Amino acid sequence: FRFVLSVAMASGTALIYDEEMTTHKLLWSDPVCDIEVPERLSTSYEQLKCYHLVERCVHVPAREGSEEEILLVHSSEHLEAAKSSQTMNEEELKRLSGNYDAFFFHPNTYRCARLAVGATLQLVDAVMSGKVCNGMALVRPPGHHSQRNTANGFCLFNNVAIAAEYAKLKYGLQRILIVDWDVHHGQGTQYIFEEDPSVLYFSWHRYEHQEFWPSLKESDYDAVGLGKGKGFNINLPWNKVGMGNSDYLAAFFHVLLPVAFEFDPELVLVSSGYDSGIGDPEGQMNATPEVFAHLTHFLMQLANGKLCVILEGGYHLKSLSESVCMTVKTLLGDPVPQIT
Repeated sequence: FRFVLSVAMASGTALIYDEEMTTHKLLWSDPVCDIEVPERLSTSYEQLKCYHLVERCVHVPAREGSEEEILLVHSSEHLEAAKSSQTMNEEELKRLSGNYDAFFFHPNTYRCARLAVGATLQLVDAVMSGKVCNGMALVRPPGHHSQRNTANGFCLFNNVAIAAEYAKLKYGLQRILIVDWDVHHGQGTQYIFEEDPSVLYFSWHRYEHQEFWPSLKESDYDAVGLGKGKGFNINLPWNKVGMGNSDYLAAFFHVLLPVAFEFDPELVLVSSGYDSGIGDPEGQMNATPEVFAHLTHFLMQLANGKLCVILEGGYHLKSLSESVCMTVKTLLGDPVPQIT
């Protein structure tokens, strides 16, 4: 009876941010990686303060993810390689980074990546325990490109994938929905769950007939999962740029939401990249920050509102920070703005 009561009374929105995650930064010149800057976090947080949203949220502290938690998804070789970076000089860090596609190490990267994992798990715990109804974790490095055995595309550990495995293990969940609205395909997440029917993964992404990074055949619409997981992977590849609010809403209404309601998830995790928003150099899309309020609002109708939003990409600081604010406002229950 007490449990029913606590779940029924869950209210409030968690916000997780730790300034330490801004210490991961590029120490040399690399035109591929130089957009993944610490300001992505600090600017977003400042904008939340500016709109008086921080004080309306429930503050949940970040923590370091444990090695055991990281190993729910990643190999011990990958963990050891990441760990070894802590004592390296710049030359060694540069050499290690060269082993990966679009990733850079700083002496603090391993610590930040563990904080990103732990912050995500703190959010899952806050939501699943009924301490809050929903929430957002502002983390970096992001996670959705990282695979079991490798860092990739600015991502070291797959925060959202670890969160899904953690939630299954700790709370006995059988149906988790991961919505990836970042403009890049989260191939890491797809690979990790492609044979797993307990996780429904949806990603829309700039694809341009396989010309756009990560340029994989398996990012196309016909990659639907394997074996038992067949039908539980949904890719929506955009073959041109300039997609706007109506395109995003159409994708949600006609593709994602019908499947999501049928799947009936017990928890929704969002790989929340805002490089799919207007002005972003990576996405070159035209969706305005307001659209993220609407997307968030629809997802709040699933899983009794148990929604965890975890930051991924987003490289236009103004567009990113406004979109983060729109998302948090909606999580807090503010009315969604009119959309053009």
